[in-house]
Amino acid sequence: MKANIVKNRKWFLSLSGLFIALSLVSIFTFGLNPGVDFKSGSVWQVRVPSADERTIKDFFESDLNVSEPIISYDQGTNSYSVIFKEISDSDHRAYFEKMKTRFGTAEDLDFGTTSPSVSSELKQNAIWIIILSLVVMALYITFAFRKVSWPVKSYKYGIVTLIALAHDVIIATGAFAVLGHFMGATVDTNFIVALLTIAAFSSQDTIVVFDRIRENLMNSKGKGELSEIVDRSINEVFTRSLNTSISIMFVLAAVSFFGPLSMRYFAITMLVGLFFGTYSSLFVASPLLVVWQKLDTRFKKL
Repeated sequence: MKANIVKNRKWFLSLSGLFIALSLVSIFTFGLNPGVDFKSGSVWQVRVPSADERTIKDFFESDLNVSEPIISYDQGTNSYSVIFKEISDSDHRAYFEKMKTRFGTAEDLDFGTTSPSVSSELKQNAIWIIILSLVVMALYITFAFRKVSWPVKSYKYGIVTLIALAHDVIIATGAFAVLGHFMGATVDTNFIVALLTIAAFSSQDTIVVFDRIRENLMNSKGKGELSEIVDRSINEVFTRSLNTSISIMFVLAAVSFFGPLSMRYFAITMLVGLFFGTYSSLFVASPLLVVWQKLDTRFKKL
């Protein structure tokens, strides 16, 4: 069964526009909760068999005078992750001794702290890494398609790829803003890795579609409508692209539901990003080439 994707491009592009708008609204309304990596603070993972989450919170607030600790329970490791103000290693050891005195049995699994200067530097580097990665991917595709000049210039493939990647990153970030508001998810280095991985998967998917378009354009030898060639190219790789993405999504869904807490939000972000990355490769990037070409033709006639 042939899918008339290019013919129905207005619907697909409008749907993408709607999701981008909703994502931007959620980002500016809810904001992103910075984790310890991007703000000063300490994160401590402990196992306390005789305590529940409420008791742990009471211990930090009453016994240690720690204000507003963020506590989450990891069912996979049967441990608690506690985020609070920055403390030194000596304070950490003193806190642990008090914990053992209060609860009798406690196990110190992991502890880390980030200073304000380091967190500020990490935040700036993370933003630049994402921007530069997207630009480099777009430049690479421009170079890879340099021999294709009819009817779409090679640089347009790069710019369209950049638009599609920005589409995926914005929607994934919007979904994470919702997770942060309702479930307390915090932005850390795992989130940055998730965005970069989403961009890599999406660009790879887009390259597969563009490469088939390039092949069909070269075989057509200047004959045929671009819209027909693009539509045929999408249909030729549609099943392959969909099957590859779905198989990865099953794995990410399993990690989201059954994986450790430290990987859960990473997997959810990846799941959302991969879904919309596949969508943008098939229903956004390629139709945008047709839209751009039609606009160029229309302006040349003016």
